[in-house]
Amino acid sequence: MVAVVVVVAAAGLLRWRRPAWYWLTFGALVATVRVLFRYASVMEACGLTVPPSRWRLALARMTNRPAPESRPPRILRLRPTRTGLVLRLKLQPGQDAFDVAAATDRLRHSFGVYGVTSGELRSGVVEVRMTGYDVLQRVQMPAPAETRPMRIPVALREDGAVHYRDYRAVPHGLTLGATESGKSVYQRNLVAGLAPHHVALVGIDCKQGVELFPLARRFSALADNPDTALDLLEALVGHMEEVYQLIRAEQRISVAVPDAEIAADIWDLREDLRPVPVVVLVDEVAELALFASKEEEKRRDRIITALVRLAQLGRAAGIYLEICGQRFGSELGKGITMLRAQLTGRTAHRVNDETSANMAFGDVSPDAVLAAIQIPTDTPGVAVTGDSTGGWARIRAPHTTLREAVNICNKHADRTPDVPALAAFRPALAPLPKARVPLSKTAPATA
Repeated sequence: MVAVVVVVAAAGLLRWRRPAWYWLTFGALVATVRVLFRYASVMEACGLTVPPSRWRLALARMTNRPAPESRPPRILRLRPTRTGLVLRLKLQPGQDAFDVAAATDRLRHSFGVYGVTSGELRSGVVEVRMTGYDVLQRVQMPAPAETRPMRIPVALREDGAVHYRDYRAVPHGLTLGATESGKSVYQRNLVAGLAPHHVALVGIDCKQGVELFPLARRFSALADNPDTALDLLEALVGHMEEVYQLIRAEQRISVAVPDAEIAADIWDLREDLRPVPVVVLVDEVAELALFASKEEEKRRDRIITALVRLAQLGRAAGIYLEICGQRFGSELGKGITMLRAQLTGRTAHRVNDETSANMAFGDVSPDAVLAAIQIPTDTPGVAVTGDSTGGWARIRAPHTTLREAVNICNKHADRTPDVPALAAFRPALAPLPKARVPLSKTAPATA
């Protein structure tokens, strides 16, 4: 009895103080047994069963047996993970993946888990992901399992999976959020994740550079005011045109050239000819769009035109945009909605009104609007992400301090590429101080 009491007390303490440890030691086993034991009755109660077929009913009558019961989806695999369970189901004839998606909240209560999400893997096969605890309360990113060019892990999803920012799949992104919503921390994670990669970082920070200039050693170009930002964006447009000329020169379209070797963007070029990809981070887009005089209006129109051209044409030239701001609506002037239409990836942190959430998801995922306005104020960093497919998920980036991001950028400062078109905007920095040598009375050992 003493041993049982000690085990129960330890499990309760772990569940309260260390939910991740509790899940790995006790929770996964308990949840697996609960799912297997309750599966048939829960599926029937949630309306996820189908009546027996006619031939089974006829066979039961011919053999004088009881009528067969309704059939739930067949379990193909049940796999515990570090944050929950993954249940792969084979749907019965007549069932649809939307039936499972509509029943996720009832499945969460019935199986006693923290959250349930579902997604269709292929026709007739649905994967149900269950989380055993609130993985967004204390974000712990798993060790990186894969490394691909221009694909970096930036946050953790509510189902325990890693959220990646894949620039080759989603070239341009928009990040919205009110003050103190975690938008700056998300941007730091982007910079820290890109720092080890072979990529040129270009920053536009019109808040006098307080967000991006501490990370300047890893940036190939930086601008801290609208005038410099205009020159920088127009230089990027000129660089894009030069890259397209290089691609045209290397296309080599002829009968003898295989289709796989015909170049249509920089990733089709040979590695020794491929220009370095460029990621442009705009910290506060409203500072580029606001104006107070005729001269500033002309500058603003040129800036927005350059951004629209980069968003429409930059992908094949390896230029990717990350636009951040508190609001991004038509009140910022002409051309803004055209720019927003090109930003496929959408991320919204806590916003102050429904209109701001509509700016991010109103044209791609109306369901995500409701989720964005429900983010509480005491959970900075929690965000809703979606894309043009209509799917969305809650994410939270790990808390990265400015010092940690600066250390990562300084560590990979030697990977900062020199882009000739952006040389005039390269930040001028003093060399890093050498490490201090501690004074000692003993001479250092010699080999």
